[in-house]
Amino acid sequence: MALVVQKYGGSSVADAACIKRVAQRIVATKKAGNDVVVIVSAMGDTTDELLELAQQVSPLPPGRELDMLLTSGERISMALLAMAIANLGQEARSFTGSQAGVITDSTHGKARIIDVTPGRIRGALDDGQIAIVAGFQGVSQDTKDITTLGRGGSDTTAVALAAALGADVCEIYTDVDGIFTADPRIVRTARQIPRISYEETLEMAACGARILHLRCVEYARRFNLPIHVRSSFSTREGTWVVSDPNIEGTEMEQPIISGVAHDRSEAKITVVGVPDKVGEAAAIFKTLADAEINIDMIVQNVSAAATGRTDISFTLPTNDSQTALTALKKMQSEVGFEKLLYDDQIGKVSLIGAGMRSHPGVTAKFFGALADAGVNIEMISTSEIRISVVVGQNDVDAAVTSAHRAFDLDSDQVEAVVYGGTGR
Repeated sequence: MALVVQKYGGSSVADAACIKRVAQRIVATKKAGNDVVVIVSAMGDTTDELLELAQQVSPLPPGRELDMLLTSGERISMALLAMAIANLGQEARSFTGSQAGVITDSTHGKARIIDVTPGRIRGALDDGQIAIVAGFQGVSQDTKDITTLGRGGSDTTAVALAAALGADVCEIYTDVDGIFTADPRIVRTARQIPRISYEETLEMAACGARILHLRCVEYARRFNLPIHVRSSFSTREGTWVVSDPNIEGTEMEQPIISGVAHDRSEAKITVVGVPDKVGEAAAIFKTLADAEINIDMIVQNVSAAATGRTDISFTLPTNDSQTALTALKKMQSEVGFEKLLYDDQIGKVSLIGAGMRSHPGVTAKFFGALADAGVNIEMISTSEIRISVVVGQNDVDAAVTSAHRAFDLDSDQVEAVVYGGTGR
């Protein structure tokens, strides 16, 4: 008997018909002789609708109350799914994040998991029941308030519970058949990746690929927990995220490039005229850190000899832009920079692949593909297995398509299918 943890995204439980279909899949897994724990997201676009409702009531809703509101979506999903399973003759028990033992810090909106104590989940499994858990949420260790883990946090809930329970696999169900070499909404000829490493998946998640939450992959890598990404709308084999993607018994080399990811959710801030002195950059980024702003790419220009000043540009999530600008303006007199420039019409395109470590010429081919597509590069960032560039937002699709074609990632088989239309 195996312990299987399954997570179903919002598109998989979007309406009553979807919930009934998911219930049938869960019951089939149970009848195959497995213990089953299920994590669910809110139905369809429920979270977005609740956010819009909160904005209509208050332009700046208190974090505690916003978390109380947003977690209601997952509670609706878990209760309905438990009812659907009961209707199929199996007993299911639903749990909120706090009841499931998901303990977090006290940061509302983007809490981090501190511990998982799934005693009640184990009790339900021991009683032969299917445990249904509301994703995306936990309870603060200090304040005992309800917290949320940030958008996409149900993935993290699933992997954290799977690790705590010693599950054999964590299945992430979405509306595409697995992880692809590019977003199939942009590149219809994107190819499904059968197996991929944690490191490459981390880079893809960090670079905007929405199929898995970044912290979920970090958690899985830490506990060496295999993730199976597949569609709830089909029975096809999905993508396995594992420590070693090379299948035993084969001598095939790791592909040079695993995929092309993109992200339109970032903005760029340029701090103009920063005095080129020791400690000024540190002061700027400490201010941002104190405001809990996550910085992505950073570029500092060469100091102008005539003025002794330089410009520092960085990218950050668009949702954090106003907080960052306000924090920087408050310390302008302290650092003495001249002004701030803001641009939210950008996109990030990233080339990812462990194989590029041992293949020269990848950067040249990537930049050549962008040039052929008429795409101008604004910023560049690299790691051992990733090259990221910032381009104009209107150039993202052309950049992704051209890079995908340049590295021969197009599939010669059927076009990729997006069943639900959202990618989660």
